[in-house]
Amino acid sequence: MSIDRFPESRINSVTQRKSFQSCRVRREIALTQTGGPVQIGSGAPGPGMPPYTKKLLTWSFTIAIIPPIVLIGALATKSLYLLDYVHVICGGTWTGFDLYMGLVMSRILRSLDVPARVEIAKRLTPTTFFIIPSLAAVAVTAGIYLAQAEGKFDLSSPLIIAAGIVVLVLTVQGFGVFMPNGVRIFIELAKSKPDSSKIAKLNMRNIRLAGSQALFQVIIILIMAHLAIY
Repeated sequence: MSIDRFPESRINSVTQRKSFQSCRVRREIALTQTGGPVQIGSGAPGPGMPPYTKKLLTWSFTIAIIPPIVLIGALATKSLYLLDYVHVICGGTWTGFDLYMGLVMSRILRSLDVPARVEIAKRLTPTTFFIIPSLAAVAVTAGIYLAQAEGKFDLSSPLIIAAGIVVLVLTVQGFGVFMPNGVRIFIELAKSKPDSSKIAKLNMRNIRLAGSQALFQVIIILIMAHLAIY
């Protein structure tokens, strides 16, 4: 069949359909660029906390329950070796986290703009939200039981008093500042229009707090090294 004999009505129908689709694509692009409503099924994320943030929070909780379980096992079996292992691995990992945050992440975040800082906060905050408090609590608890088992938990000792003061400062910082800031970040992320500058500020505050905690942890490690030798 030649093009001259092709029905004119069918040609018009095809032309109109293509024109309609072209207009629809241009409209969706314009709405997306101007911040207007996005068509359902376009693949753009909706308001509220991102799905990956919730998944990372669940993962953090799953990992965080391991240290307490191991600590309970060490106390139940009265294994000094396992108790010492839990104390060292949790304390070392906790210190490593804080040193990395204070010395590395703080420098990286300072070089980024606010949107990039927010994207990091969406992933970093849920990842560490349960893990770091769990490591801290288990390391301190295991250390107390270990000192008692070795007969070094003397409340009149200046070293034990100094260690207790450092632990108290770390506990107040962790559970009084670090975790509440994390909760405030989650609350902000769950809003339909999150305040990016607020999220970035809270996340940066936690990073700096981790750096100060690393300093206190270096001090308590020096105290523990002295107790272990003398």
